[in-house]
Amino acid sequence: MRPSLGAAALITLACPVAALADRPVPRADWRPVEGLEARLKGQGWPVHNVAVEDGCYEVHGKDETGRRVEVPFHPASLAELGMDD
Repeated sequence: MRPSLGAAALITLACPVAALADRPVPRADWRPVEGLEARLKGQGWPVHNVAVEDGCYEVHGKDETGRRVEVPFHPASLAELGMDD
């Protein structure tokens, strides 16, 4: 059984950020990490370090409960790609 076009469209719309992580971004198109750090600190994130991991910015910090987290961000859009546990 083939999935319908509507189901395929729904899946595509539900995962737009994941699709961003699949395509490598040329380094010239990356936004400055300082902008990401400033935005997150302005939102109350305690950012300890930002590293480059697998072609993304990876923010190391703590969540609202004090638990250590690593969150990847797309380097060109600075969109959050999902939290690592």
